[in-house]
Amino acid sequence: MTSDISIITYSHEETCLFGEFLGEIVPKGTVLTLDGDLGSGKTTLVQGLAKGLGVSDKYYITSPTYTLIHEYTGRCRFFHVDLYRLTNPLELDELGFEEIISGESVVAIEWPDKLPQNYLATCLSIKIDTMDENIRKITIISCGLENKDLVGEIGKKIKERKWH
Repeated sequence: MTSDISIITYSHEETCLFGEFLGEIVPKGTVLTLDGDLGSGKTTLVQGLAKGLGVSDKYYITSPTYTLIHEYTGRCRFFHVDLYRLTNPLELDELGFEEIISGESVVAIEWPDKLPQNYLATCLSIKIDTMDENIRKITIISCGLENKDLVGEIGKKIKERKWH
């Protein structure tokens, strides 16, 4: 199975739809890291992810920039983590971060570069590159052996849905 795949989205809506697609596929216990510049579409992808996980439309998904973590309920618990303002990795212990990432939840982490090196043993690493104002290249990379099959499954479903 392949360990990475890439797609192109051509609008904010397509990026959100791709997130929804991922939310429908990823199993409980999946940690996704989201890497990209400010304004690249990380939160947009997470909005779709939440929808795909069955989070109620009554919640407007925003980045937890100041609170660091937002929790939602859908087909499983979903945590949206934004580490942009993390100043000290010891803050993670105070937040119960280890419990969050090792549980049966789906966790999406923005700004994972703020984590200590090798903190996550396994994850789906999602890199969002801005190609122009609306176009994004989204690359999903398996980090850890457990997710190689999942990346392969995502790649197969992308071909079935004829994503770009």
